[in-house]
Amino acid sequence: MSLTSQQYSSLRNIIVECKTADQSKFAQKLDRHKDDESTEEIARLITEIEASYEWVNKRRATSVELSFPQLPVSERREEIAEAISHNQVVIIAGETGAGKTTQLPKLLRSLDLGIYGLIGHTQPRRIAARSVANRIAEELKVPLGGLVGYQVRFTDVATDATAIKLMTDGILLAEIQNDRYLSRYDTIIIDEAHERSLNIDFLLGYLKQLLPKRPDLKVIITSATIDVEKFSQHFNDAPVIEVSGRTFPVETLYRPLLESDSDSLVEAIVSAIDEITTLDNQGDILVFLSGERDIRETALRLRREAIAHLTIVPLYARLSVSEQNKIFQPHRGRRVVLATNVAETSLTVPGIRYVIDPGYARISRYSFRTKVQRLPIESISQASANQRQGRCGRVSEGVCIRLYSEQDFLSRPEFTDPEILRTNLAAVILQMAQLKLGDIRHFPFLEMPDNRLINDGYQ
Repeated sequence: MSLTSQQYSSLRNIIVECKTADQSKFAQKLDRHKDDESTEEIARLITEIEASYEWVNKRRATSVELSFPQLPVSERREEIAEAISHNQVVIIAGETGAGKTTQLPKLLRSLDLGIYGLIGHTQPRRIAARSVANRIAEELKVPLGGLVGYQVRFTDVATDATAIKLMTDGILLAEIQNDRYLSRYDTIIIDEAHERSLNIDFLLGYLKQLLPKRPDLKVIITSATIDVEKFSQHFNDAPVIEVSGRTFPVETLYRPLLESDSDSLVEAIVSAIDEITTLDNQGDILVFLSGERDIRETALRLRREAIAHLTIVPLYARLSVSEQNKIFQPHRGRRVVLATNVAETSLTVPGIRYVIDPGYARISRYSFRTKVQRLPIESISQASANQRQGRCGRVSEGVCIRLYSEQDFLSRPEFTDPEILRTNLAAVILQMAQLKLGDIRHFPFLEMPDNRLINDGYQ
């Protein structure tokens, strides 16, 4: 016997209360079988609907104590919550230290998000995805892999119980291949969007296309206060909430190098550390370097100096998890953390009072003339220099020593070019073909790459 209109309506109402990943599938099956004389298919569908409905109810009943530490984001909680409730896309801008990364998932949870689906929270780097997941689990007093999980390449610590899932932006992009509507998620946070990596720009373009098809999906974009109007315009004038970072005053000292070879750079870093140790014998020092080799050379030189009570800690993406975790462990004495620009925005190294900034980073660039993708060491932009400076004003007043002149700083470009404008587009074109996203020239990127780069990519 086929379903009565009352039974059909009742099941329709229950489907809306099922997992986001199941809703569309159940609705299609229900429409397909509603006039069937056979009750077997309908009975099987009802069992599936009930299981999914129960899963949501169980998730809703999982109570967790939500406490918000004194951070700028916590103070603007009501305003942010209201904006999220009334808008599909919200942009939250604020300097490092505002609490965007750790407090937003908890705020979303308080709005009953992460119940029908996952709260997906992307990070530009694996080390950040792991450490943020750890931090949020600690604050919620839950074991990692339960309510809070993470997934990075080769490691998946997320289960059926996970409601807040940290991951790299590459993992979310890969999921699009099997789930075009990202139906497992009811909310997506794109964190550190100002980095404008290829993956971030790709996700922002994809989400712009997806949102009209998924009116139930919420998207939160977080950024340092860099060019946020661009994000707002991209998402049809989405509201921007600016949250000031909780920072202490930072004194900036300029100590320009006399020569530019790497030996003098290491000497300048040693001199800057000597200057800091004469100023003060407390507070950790963060030194930014261009890569692993520079980190190893500087560490070797500092060990030779044998400065009393000084522990040298390297920090770069290829370190093992246990080595990376040393950064967050309590310690005695003073530490010098030698880091790549992974410590610029993605990761907050605790206890930093001094920053030494040589003003360089490895920046990937494609040469249209030579047709080669390179990783030259270049001067960083003013925005990157300011991000680095902000790393030492988190726990108390700080000092940033720049190993270049103020005139050099003022002559630098305001922002770093987005990766899409300086990369070989072959991989992007192949990825778009695999995802059946059509011609790159019609994809809604925040900034369209040069036609010559597009043609090179196709070739």
